[in-house]
Amino acid sequence: MEYFDISPRIRPGSPVFPGDQAYERHVTMGFEQGDHLGLSWIKSTLHIGAHADAPSHYHRNGASIEQRDLRLYMGRCQVIDVQHVGPRRILPSDVPLDSIEAPRVLFKSCSFQHTEPFQMAFTSLSPELIDALAELGVQLVGIDTPSVDPADSKDLPSHQALYRNDFAVLEGIDLDRVPAGYWKLTALPLALADADASPVRAVLWSMDYNG
Repeated sequence: MEYFDISPRIRPGSPVFPGDQAYERHVTMGFEQGDHLGLSWIKSTLHIGAHADAPSHYHRNGASIEQRDLRLYMGRCQVIDVQHVGPRRILPSDVPLDSIEAPRVLFKSCSFQHTEPFQMAFTSLSPELIDALAELGVQLVGIDTPSVDPADSKDLPSHQALYRNDFAVLEGIDLDRVPAGYWKLTALPLALADADASPVRAVLWSMDYNG
């Protein structure tokens, strides 16, 4: 079974948007302390590593993450290489739209280093591209950067396009080692009540695998 774990490791120092809550893990009990078990708690933004935004993150009337249909986050998927685009919005003209045949599309830009401090310049999506994908029947879009909008965007037009088209979205995935083409995706968000996002363990595996 060929598969790729496309979830960056979450650790102290994982990049988060400036001003957002960095990841912390605190050990309450541990074998090295003489305790009979290991026990810990974490403190973190929900928008860390590979994560799914909820519509409530970018629209006042949006659903929270536990209300989303899990079927959106698993099934046939297409990875598209857009490394030629660079640190700007991907336009419809940058993508071979006539080759898209899957309801989930992930964009491989390789424009963000997940093991380095947060970088402000990275590839993002244009609202026009999201609208074009919706016309093709796409239901989920993902990108290997922290956001579908640029880091300095305040009006978030691509997030608003997600809401307008009722898209599911994955951000912060790691596609560096993944060849372009067709895959099966599983990237389930946690059932966090009233939450605006959730980390996911995102995995792509071969379309030939039927297990």
